Amino acid sequence: MFGTSGVRGPVGEEVTADLALDVGRALATDGAETVVVGRDARDSGRMLVRALVAGLTECGADVIDIGVEATPTVARTVAREGADAGVVVTASHNPAPDNGIKLWTASGRAFGEERNDRITEIVEVESFDLAAADAIGAVEERDVVAGGDARRLHERALRESVSLPDDLSVLVDLGNGVGRVTADALHAAGCDVETLNGQRDGRFPGRPSEPTAANCETACEVVAATDADLGIVHDGDADRMMAIDERGRFVAGDALLALFARREAGEGDRVAVPVDTSLLVADALAEVGAEVTYTPVGDAYVAAEAAKPDVAFGGEPSGAWIWPERTPCPDGPLAACVLTALVGAEGSLAALVDDLPEYPIRRDSVRTDSKRAIVDRVAELAGEEFDDVSTLDGIRVETDAGWFLVRASGTEPLVRITAEARDEGDAEGLFETARELVERAAANLD
Repeated sequence: MFGTSGVRGPVGEEVTADLALDVGRALATDGAETVVVGRDARDSGRMLVRALVAGLTECGADVIDIGVEATPTVARTVAREGADAGVVVTASHNPAPDNGIKLWTASGRAFGEERNDRITEIVEVESFDLAAADAIGAVEERDVVAGGDARRLHERALRESVSLPDDLSVLVDLGNGVGRVTADALHAAGCDVETLNGQRDGRFPGRPSEPTAANCETACEVVAATDADLGIVHDGDADRMMAIDERGRFVAGDALLALFARREAGEGDRVAVPVDTSLLVADALAEVGAEVTYTPVGDAYVAAEAAKPDVAFGGEPSGAWIWPERTPCPDGPLAACVLTALVGAEGSLAALVDDLPEYPIRRDSVRTDSKRAIVDRVAELAGEEFDDVSTLDGIRVETDAGWFLVRASGTEPLVRITAEARDEGDAEGLFETARELVERAAANLD
C-alpha cells in the first residue's frame, strides 16, 4: 500500500475516502493517541482529511488539525506538540488529480517500512480497535486564515537556525503550493522577495508541481531578466526545493547536493545520498575529508540514514534536503534559507556552481512487464562479472572509471539504466555494458 513516500495515486481510484478512513483507524489502533494532521492545497484534501480524522477519532485518538500547511511545517509540529504521530494529506509533486497520505513519527521523521507495513496489515485485515461512545477522540482545529501558529513557529525557527542576509533579492516560485513560509522568512530577514505563482491553488495552474528545469522555465526567465540574486522553487507541499542562479540557469540537483554536503560535512563525516547520486558529490566531500553513504532511492531512506550520529547531512538530487540536527524531515523552506545564506556569504550562486566539475552521465529506461525479474537476473550476472557490486537498491556497479546502476522503477513498468564517469568515453562504455546486461537478462526470461 505504501511506496517510498507514503500512499499516493489518483483520487477516486487508488486514493479514496475509504482508504483515508482506514488509515486513520489503523494509526490510532497502532497506539497513536495524539495525531497532528495537515494537508496541501488540493481540493480533494478536504474530503480525505475529514475521512482520516473520522477514522482517528473513531478509534480514540485526539487530533490537532493545522489545516493547509507545508509538509515540513506539519512534521515539525508533531515534535513540538509532543504528539505520537502526524499525517499529511498530499501528493507532493504529483499532478493535481493525485493525492496521498504520508505518516510521520513522534520525532517528525517519515514512517519507515516496518511501521508502514504494520499500518498496511491492520488495514488489510480490518483489525481496528474502535472506541466506545464515551472514548471518541477530540479534534482541535488551528487553521487560521491569516496563517496559523504552526507556520509562524516554522518561520521563526528558520530565522533562528540560519543567519540570513538582509541585502539579497530573491525570487520565490511557490508553484501555487503551500510554501509561503519561505517567502515570509526571507522577507522578515530583510531580503527583497518577489513571488511567482504565489496564489494557493491545488490545480497548479501556474506550472506543474514538480520543480524541474522544464517546468520552471518562466521562473528562470524572470530571474535572468531582473536583478534577483537567486531563485527558489518549491513543489506543491514544499518538502522539495530547487534553485536558479542569478543568470537564470536552473541548478542541477547533484550540484546543489554537492554544495550543501560540502558546507555541512567535515573530516570523518558521512553524507547520506541515494544510489543514483552523481560522482560529483563524492568528489566534493573527498576535498573536506568526508564521504558519501548510499541509501535506496527515497527521502525516507535518506532520513533514516541521516539519523545516525556520524551523518552530517542527507539529500536527494530531486530536491529533498535533510539537516538532522535541525529537523529529521526534508524541509524545502530550510533549504531555501540555507542556500540564501550561502549566496549571501559567497556572493554568487553561478560562481559556486561553475566551480564544480561536470561529469558525463547517461540515462535511459527499458519498458517491460518483468522489471523485478530482469533486475534480479542482472544482479546475478553483475555478481559474476564485477568485483564491486551493491544491491542496496537495484544493482550499482563501481569501477575505476565510474559507475552504472540498473534498478526497477518504483512507479512504472520500467527498468532504469544510469551510467556516469569522469570521461565521456568511459560513461558511454559503462552505459553500454549496463544495457547489455539488461538485454541478456531479458533474453533469459524468454
